[in-house]
Amino acid sequence: MSRDSDEVDRIVDAWMRQRPDLDFSPLEVLSRVARLSRHLDIARKEAFRRSDIESWEWDVLSALRRAGEPYQLSPKQLLQQTLVSSGTMTNRIDRLVARRFVRREADPGDGRSILVTLTDDGRVRVDAAITRLVDAEALLLEGLAKNDRERLATLLRKLSLGFDA
Repeated sequence: MSRDSDEVDRIVDAWMRQRPDLDFSPLEVLSRVARLSRHLDIARKEAFRRSDIESWEWDVLSALRRAGEPYQLSPKQLLQQTLVSSGTMTNRIDRLVARRFVRREADPGDGRSILVTLTDDGRVRVDAAITRLVDAEALLLEGLAKNDRERLATLLRKLSLGFDA
C-alpha cells in the first residue's frame, strides 16, 4: 500500500484479502464520499453556528436570498426547494418570523395567499452564513487544484443526475 493511502484503502485492502471474489470499487468511491460528507457536515454546522442559525433556517433563508429582490417566495415554492412537509414548513416560517428573519405578507396577486419575505436581519444573517460556508468548503477542497475540482464536480454532477431525475 502506498504512503498516500487513506482509511478507505486500508478497509478495502482488508476486505479484498477476506473476500477476493467481490469487486470493491464501489466502496472505494462511496466510502470516501460518506467520509467527506461527515467533514462537510461538521464544517457547515460550524459556519451556521458562527452565524447563529440552524441548518433548517439556512435552507429557508438561503432559498429566499437566492430568489433575488424582493426576496419573496410562496410557502409552496419554499416547500419545493426545501423538500419538507407543509406542516414542517409552517412551523419553520413561524419560528423564523419569531426571530424576525422573515415576515408574512399578503400576496398582491392573490388575496387568499401569502408570501414569505426575507427581512433585513434575515438577509444579513444569511449573507454572513454563505460567506462562512464558502470559506469553510474552500478549505475542505484546498488539496485539489482548480482543474481537479472542476473534473470532480463534473463527475459528481453526472452521478447525481441519475438521482435527481
